[in-house]
Amino acid sequence: MDFQQLIVAHLLAISMALVLDAIIGDPVNWPHPVRWFGRWISFIDRRLNQGKFQRMNGLFLVLSMVVWCFVLPLALLIALYEISYWIGIIVEGIMVATTISTKSLGEAAYKVALPLQKGDLQEARFQVGMIVGRDTDQLDESEIARATVETVAENTSDGITAPLFFAFLLGGAGAFFYRSINTCDSMVGYKNPTYEKFGYFSAKLDDWLNFIPSRLTAFIMVISNVMQSEFTAKHVFSIIKRDAPKHPSPNSGYGESAVAALLGIQLGGRNTYKGIVSNRAKMGDPLYSLNVSHIFKTVQVMKRTVWCTWFFYLIGGILIGITYTWS
Repeated sequence: MDFQQLIVAHLLAISMALVLDAIIGDPVNWPHPVRWFGRWISFIDRRLNQGKFQRMNGLFLVLSMVVWCFVLPLALLIALYEISYWIGIIVEGIMVATTISTKSLGEAAYKVALPLQKGDLQEARFQVGMIVGRDTDQLDESEIARATVETVAENTSDGITAPLFFAFLLGGAGAFFYRSINTCDSMVGYKNPTYEKFGYFSAKLDDWLNFIPSRLTAFIMVISNVMQSEFTAKHVFSIIKRDAPKHPSPNSGYGESAVAALLGIQLGGRNTYKGIVSNRAKMGDPLYSLNVSHIFKTVQVMKRTVWCTWFFYLIGGILIGITYTWS
């Protein structure tokens, strides 16, 4: 398989993955790689997150993910492509589909929005509690909407466009590897006494892996949604430049500030986690009060961003293929 065939294979696999995810999503009872990643991480956490060498044990966790979630899937795909080009594409497409969550993210947001729309705050609080880590039992409509919008905005990159980025560069094995490190970070990448050493390398590698995808996602988010926004691209980019660096995560602020600027709302502010107050930097200007309509709008922003990302990689792949032909 030459370089052009490889690019075509990755593009076809990404296209297949997006279609599969749009149709099937993530059925609850189906086997899922992220659950496998989580079991392995929990296994290592229980046995190695102790003693004097917690940071090195955390490095072992990361290296084990490289083997299980990149080297082995890559070897499998190489073998399958040797057997049949089309079998390789099909399996790679299925692999990539398991790493993205366009449908499930939208459905999770709607599970919050629909009861909120009916005034059922108790059910909306329960549903938003399924997708965020903050305390939700006292949230009003505006705070429920904010929590949901922030989750969709952040996970547009983490859960969809970043895996697609690595799928474009490194195929299904790249998407698997990214998702495994992202899962590591979500489980052990905390700055607290339990995980500040053991989760150090997981958190750092996740930050490095997300550096380009988060910024690229914010850029594509703007160009794919600015026509539906009442604000200019110049204004939106100025808000991103101003507010994204304020976020405690070096990457999460880009998606959140982009959505806030596009919709004319303000994200961030006061959250509580197990009764402990955390004041997050504010993203965007409060031109409109947050309400349930902004959840629906954010899901549409996410969907347009995902398909524009696919188009971006399609054009990029074609240009790379043409350039390779001329060289």
